[in-house]
Amino acid sequence: MVMERYAFKFLARKVIIRANHKICETSEEILTNNLFKTLLNKILEELSQKHSPLLDIFPHRTNIGANDINLLLQTLQHLTKTDGTLVPGILKGSEVFFRDRDLLNDFVEYLYDAWRSVDRFIIYASTVYEMETRPYQAFSETIENLTHLVRQTYRNIQENITGKHPVVYRQVTAGAEIAAITSNKLPVRLPAGYEKLRNIPLIRQILLYPPLILNPPMNKRTGKFVKIDVNPLNVIQLHEEEWVCYPAKVGELLIYIYFHEKFFELGFSLCNLFELAYDEDLTRAPDGVYAFGVPGDVLDHLADFPTIFYDDQNHNILVAAVPNRDEFGYFGYLKKMVLTLHNIIMMKREAWPFHGALVKIVLKNQKEATLLIIGDTGAGKSETLEAFRILGDEYLTEMKIIADDMGSLKIGASGEIIGYGTEIGAFVRLDDLQPGYAFGQLDRTIIMCPSKVNARAVLPVTTYATIMKGHPINMILYANNYEMIDEDRPILEQLTTPEDALRIFREGTVMSKGTTTSTGLVHSYFANIFGPPQYKELHEKIAHRYFEAFFSKGIWVGQLRTRLGIPGWETKGPEAAAKELFKMIQNI
Repeated sequence: MVMERYAFKFLARKVIIRANHKICETSEEILTNNLFKTLLNKILEELSQKHSPLLDIFPHRTNIGANDINLLLQTLQHLTKTDGTLVPGILKGSEVFFRDRDLLNDFVEYLYDAWRSVDRFIIYASTVYEMETRPYQAFSETIENLTHLVRQTYRNIQENITGKHPVVYRQVTAGAEIAAITSNKLPVRLPAGYEKLRNIPLIRQILLYPPLILNPPMNKRTGKFVKIDVNPLNVIQLHEEEWVCYPAKVGELLIYIYFHEKFFELGFSLCNLFELAYDEDLTRAPDGVYAFGVPGDVLDHLADFPTIFYDDQNHNILVAAVPNRDEFGYFGYLKKMVLTLHNIIMMKREAWPFHGALVKIVLKNQKEATLLIIGDTGAGKSETLEAFRILGDEYLTEMKIIADDMGSLKIGASGEIIGYGTEIGAFVRLDDLQPGYAFGQLDRTIIMCPSKVNARAVLPVTTYATIMKGHPINMILYANNYEMIDEDRPILEQLTTPEDALRIFREGTVMSKGTTTSTGLVHSYFANIFGPPQYKELHEKIAHRYFEAFFSKGIWVGQLRTRLGIPGWETKGPEAAAKELFKMIQNI
């Protein structure tokens, strides 16, 4: 809540406040600005549609005029500092609101809850960009003070209405849920032809108040990311004031992720997934740019499905775009397109991109191994890692996550296979985690669509230094979630030749868990539709080279049967797989 000189916009169930000066410092400033007035009018309209008895605070509930609303606003202002018994004697006409004090109190409670039910963003436009002058600490303190001020304003009003002091104070987040400092003063290095992106402000700091519970329009992803022959920026019209840019460090790459205000709840969630670039990172040109939330239907004629990217070989940059329609309002469209760009670029650099979990395990007997578990979404990668964590007290000294979902392998100078990650966070299915795990991580977590199938959490799981260190690989496993185990199909099955391994990994078989619109037993090229199929010829050459190297270096290559896709084995399967891996590591 800011002074009326600030711009604000209500979009569906969120409010975006753009500021470049000081934010409200008094209760009076909160209650007299246009944002609060707009909120109040929206709430009155909502209550009217519901035929709510809360409107009986007015003299005529079916005929509430501007004078009535203005009188209520003045009454609330007085109640921030004056006992309710005295207000009618100070403000003529206000006695009407005190006919039923309990009802007035209920109305204030409803108004406060309605405000807190909205996703609240504050975007502070900084006019400087030098690190030493950027107002990080002052900004954080200002946002904290705003939260305190909104809570205190609400409490003072309620106490003066009821004449009672609460005996329990719940320190809920009542200001911004997400606040950010942005700047368009940075010397962004974009090639010629990309001028329409130059003035979109870059995020330089994010202040997050978890746990956040978000309900974006969609909870599944469908379709595929399509390579096209025309730069989508040529057909896109961008209104700079509606966009911000998250400059993401994706593994060794720098990708500028531009997202529209319609998808702010998704775009700002990136801070739990990818490292935000520092000033020194911005001195080089980005490896890719991504416009997430392009208005209109301008992308529809470019491909059968408008989730598209373009390989700008003249400028050595990849360009992606997705429309801002509700059907694309799922975090998976944001994350997976970024990782698609990463994978393509890494292939061009002769690295092998993988869709899998990479983790270093150190057992209590000091045996250790770095494991790469490859598989499609729902195959049991993250779930097996979670089983590692659950079994930690019995087996583990350390478990270090290098990649939760995507990364790349490189061949070192002496032929060793080195693994790298891309993300500092994880985008995980709540359904497949151990009971209580998400609650144990609430102080850092963003939860999406908790009441729907494929409910997800975005939370940090590792550090950028860890994903970039480079870790020699000991085991490479395909996560088989669809086969029961027997004498011929053990939990851990070693493959004996590069050809056998290539066949199984290439088939990419998985029992779908409902994370996309696909169901049942499905196949995807190397369990990785994010780049390799679009550059299949290049990927085949790289895959053959790497699988030959796996076997020549004596890396253990095989299948890990997680049974995650088999009903009744969603928890027991990954747990048994984790125990079998512990046994294997002990014998290394």
